[in-house]
Amino acid sequence: MSSIHHFLFLFFLCLWIAESADPSGQFCNNSTKISSTQISKNIDTLLPKLVSGTSQYGFIKTSYGEGEAQIYGLAQCRGDVSSEDCSTCIQDAADEIRKRCPNQSDSRIWYEYCFLRYSTRNFFGQVDTGFGIYIYNVQNVTDPDPDTFNKELGALMDKIRSEAVLPANKGLGKGMAKLTPFNTLYALVQCTRDLSKQGCAECLAIAISNFPKFCNDKKGCRVLYSSCYLRYELYPFYFPLDSQDSTLLGASKNYHSHTVYKP
Repeated sequence: MSSIHHFLFLFFLCLWIAESADPSGQFCNNSTKISSTQISKNIDTLLPKLVSGTSQYGFIKTSYGEGEAQIYGLAQCRGDVSSEDCSTCIQDAADEIRKRCPNQSDSRIWYEYCFLRYSTRNFFGQVDTGFGIYIYNVQNVTDPDPDTFNKELGALMDKIRSEAVLPANKGLGKGMAKLTPFNTLYALVQCTRDLSKQGCAECLAIAISNFPKFCNDKKGCRVLYSSCYLRYELYPFYFPLDSQDSTLLGASKNYHSHTVYKP
């Protein structure tokens, strides 16, 4: 590795670490106020179970309690991250979610490397796109032209989402496409592992269908739903890191977000 590539590799690795340190988004459902101390206690008991299970297996769905106070929880790490990064991320999520959503029994938190949610409603196996966060680069693509870019993006998304629905891939699909000699497109999708093949395909299709509304011609975009996650960039962001790619020079931190909620 040349010295300039080594420097860029370390620089953007620091950016990725910074990305994972703070939540990408959260949802505190204010229509689900905690109605008893027992619900609150059950949440506190459930969270360590979610941390332990996710750290060990990368995913867990479980519940704790009985009757109206029963709490259902799900947690998952991005399938390409290390077990150490997974464990750190999900612990941060568990520590932070009650600070940000102290009075809500339906709460969710997204980090770049992991996702955690709980509710008094059994949501396991259900496609949930009622609340979504779109985080997009404010810069538009210029090389290649937007039409070519969107065509290549669509083809890459079709490829990796067909991988994500295969049971052996545990909801994960990722890949890259060379756009020009100087630009490479990187993309990753992931469904929560409680979904069926059909449910995973449905969630990803809904997310991608909203690209023209929120991500049109953008250099990068992330979609955060409770049942699936999508991201594409013009620089490498998933593991293993592609430190040799010259598109590192084009990485940008100029992102805005848009929240969609359909109660």
